[in-house]
Amino acid sequence: MHIMPEFRTTPLNVILIGFMGCGKSAIGMRLAGLLGFEFIDMDACIAEQAGQAIPEIFAAEGEAGFRARETAILQELLASGKERAVISTGGGIVTQPVNDAPLRALGWIVWLTTSDDILWQRVRRNRERPMLHTEDPRKTFDDLLALRRPLYQALADATVDTRGLTVEEAAYGISESVRVHFNP
Repeated sequence: MHIMPEFRTTPLNVILIGFMGCGKSAIGMRLAGLLGFEFIDMDACIAEQAGQAIPEIFAAEGEAGFRARETAILQELLASGKERAVISTGGGIVTQPVNDAPLRALGWIVWLTTSDDILWQRVRRNRERPMLHTEDPRKTFDDLLALRRPLYQALADATVDTRGLTVEEAAYGISESVRVHFNP
């Protein structure tokens, strides 16, 4: 019996999803370099369009305003027909169901994950994380992670646990998976 290879039905893009501090930007930049792709950081796009830093957007518009901007950037990327890009999303993009179909249509989705403790160590002192500006940041962190984990899992085409890996090692491993996925 001969099995035909599965043909790519999405644009040649890699979409990185995952919780804040998982390495989407750092790994994404290195991955783009390895693949010869453009690197697009959605949070940077939002800040550039708004002319404000992410914490300022949250302060002025709240999470709902930020999420609306995030969805608009996602729609722009999809409408552009962009290919050969590594796109780093914001950690909360998965909380808006309206984003699921555009993310899937934009490319191959890779969920970057690591241990909760590593994530917490990375984000706890970062004042640029408006979602953690609460009375009990650790509880907020745990609650957000518990809410988002199943959403990442449901959306991901592949999951990469970066625990124990350098940025270089993680990017290289993902680049090999990308090559296999897009060239069956």
